[in-house]
Parts: sequence; structure tokens; C-alpha cells
Amino acid sequence: MEYREREIAGPVGRALEQMPVVVVTGVRQSGKSTLVQRDARFRDREYVTLDDFGARKTLEESPDAFLESYPAVTIDEAQRVPDLFLAIKRSVDRKRVPGRFLLTGSANPSLLRRVTESLAGRAVYFNLEPMSRREIGGKTGAPPFLLDFIEGASPPRKRKVDRISDQEILLGGLPPVSLREVGDPALWFAGFEQTYLERDLRDVAAVENIIGFRDLMKLSALRTAQILNIAEIGRDAKLEAKTAARYLGWLEATFITRRVPPYLRNRASRIKKAPKLYLCDSGLACYLTGCSELADDPLRGALFETYVRQNLDSILGTRIPAGRLFYWHTQAGKEVDFVVELGREYMAIEVKSGATWSRSDVRVLDQFLSVTPTCKAAVIAHNGNETIQIAEKIWAIPVGLLLS
Repeated sequence: MEYREREIAGPVGRALEQMPVVVVTGVRQSGKSTLVQRDARFRDREYVTLDDFGARKTLEESPDAFLESYPAVTIDEAQRVPDLFLAIKRSVDRKRVPGRFLLTGSANPSLLRRVTESLAGRAVYFNLEPMSRREIGGKTGAPPFLLDFIEGASPPRKRKVDRISDQEILLGGLPPVSLREVGDPALWFAGFEQTYLERDLRDVAAVENIIGFRDLMKLSALRTAQILNIAEIGRDAKLEAKTAARYLGWLEATFITRRVPPYLRNRASRIKKAPKLYLCDSGLACYLTGCSELADDPLRGALFETYVRQNLDSILGTRIPAGRLFYWHTQAGKEVDFVVELGREYMAIEVKSGATWSRSDVRVLDQFLSVTPTCKAAVIAHNGNETIQIAEKIWAIPVGLLLS
């Protein structure tokens, strides 16, 4: 299979020129191992995977000698040897050279806790999102449209735009499925779920109620793109609120879910303050909810929004590092799906899974603009082909263009 360049490779490569330790984390099967083995920036490094029993045993028995034998090494699944991080600290303190260690791992708490405890000031870390539409299409060479638009360029009125297909939502961005390397996505996702529950989750904590945890994970998928209500989701999973909160924390810590915080920096009163919950990947969300056809599914809009979220986070995390994602929702029910923070300026994005929008969508964006003077643009991101300027700061832009 041809290697598809990942946009995070540039930032990771630049970090290796400055820092002695760089860590790449992310949900399992997001492509971390492929990235560090096949991207031209990292191919010349020695590569060791701690999934290999022999390498793991050698590193456990004599970590200092192992590390000193490599001038620059990539260590995959680094969290599997807990003493590795103190050994790296000793090695870096003896010889602080940029780019010595590139580490990868899926289990966030077990990896990052050891990084922060042992490698503070010596390491920087990156999160690899599922593949974006730009990456799947092999179009990472050009700057993202969002970057040009944020910097003030007007959207072109005439440009070929490919709509987001239902199939793209169903497949998501995990490489084996999105690149069609597997014949049966449902079977692959079933294996993903089983491996996650039996391996990644075990690395994080001992779950006393695995059935309740699995139920909570499926309920989280059913609530993707909704405001998180821990008491409600716990009740539906037949779990105590404290247990539900702990399990939700583990889902997020292992990258299965993401939380988007509320935007609270304007004069509007009575703003919702709970985060919105998203599955990390629309394909995984479709599998966990049993959705195989989107046409008439009541979750279509939420799954579409989930797909947009993962793409926006991929673009922001790799090309617009100052950008942060929020949502806006008032107690009166007015909502903007995404608010992109850009330093002191903001951009509002309302997502529509169809090719049309209503005047109420425009009114909500107008209301957000009225209470947020530093919002430079408000966008209705629709799944059509036309770009239209509706008002001075309000645009209707195809999602396919926005994510290109």
C-alpha cells in the first residue's frame, strides 16, 4: 500500500531538530507506527518496537546500555517498559542532543504520566488524529483552505468542490478502513473494539465492570456531538455517577472520545458550561451505534459533525497550532457547533449535513457575532457546492472546501 503523508510529520520533524525527546500519541491504529517507519523524515533512524518480546526483555534488563548503543532511535509502544523513561532521562542528562529519542504509544495516561514525571523540560508530545480528508486524498502539499481563509483571503466563488459522501462518514479516518485495506470494515472494527478492551484499557486501569464499560462506550457513541451529561449517561449504563465519570475519563485518556469545551468569552449570559462529547472517529462511531446506512438515520447529523470535528482538529493541530476548538450553546437553545479560537480572534462554524440552510442558522451566527466583537468570520459549513457571502462577516461555504 502506498504511504500517504501525514501532516503531523512536519511538526514532529521540526521538533526533533530542537528537542532531545519527541513523543507521538494517539488512538490505536491511527498510523503512528507507519508514520515513524515510512515517512522520509524518520526512515534513517533506528527503529525498535516494544511489542517485540526480545527487544522488550533486553531493554528491561539493561536499559542504559541499550539506549547508549543508538545515536538516534525510534521506540514504538514505549509505555510497555516503565523503567524506560528514567533511563531516557539519565541518557539525556548525560548527553542532551536534539532528536535522540522519538517515542510512540497509544495509552495516554501510562505514557504521558511517565513523560511528565521523568522527562519534564526534555520532551514535547503530539497527538496523531485519524487520517483527515486531505491526507486520505493525498492533498497535503497545498496549504489548507482554512488557513488561507483565516488569514483573510476571500473564498473563491468558482471552484470544484467534492461533497462529503456518506461512505466517507461510515469509513472514518482510521487508516486500515479509510484506505480500504480491509474487506469488511465491521469485522475490523469488531477486532479493534476487542483489542482495545483487552489490551489498551488494561494498560490504563483494572476495570471492575467490563460490561458496564462497554455499554458506556456504546452510549458515548450514541451521544457523539451532544453536550455531556454524566449523570444521564451513567444512569443509562446502569453505573453510579462516580463510576461513569471515571470510565468516561478512561475513554478520553485512551483517545476513544474527545471533549470540546464551551466557549465562554463573550457577553452573552446563561451559557452552557458542560463540554460536548465526540467519538474520536466517525467510522468507529458508526460501528458502535450499529449505523450502516446514513440516509434516514436520526444520527446522521451528529455523525457528520463528528467527522468535521476530527478533520478540524487535524488541521488545527498540524497547520494552525494556535487554533483551539470550542462550541457555543445558550440556555435558550442557540448553538454554534464550533468556535475556533485564534489568539484574540475567533471564527464560528455551524455544520449542516445537507446542502441547504435556513434563516435561523444565519440568525444564530448573527447573534454570536453581536456578542463576540473579535469574531472575524462566521461560516455555515454545508454539504453543497456553492460559496456565498450572506452578510459582511457571514459566509456559506461547502464543507468539502472548508476541510480541503
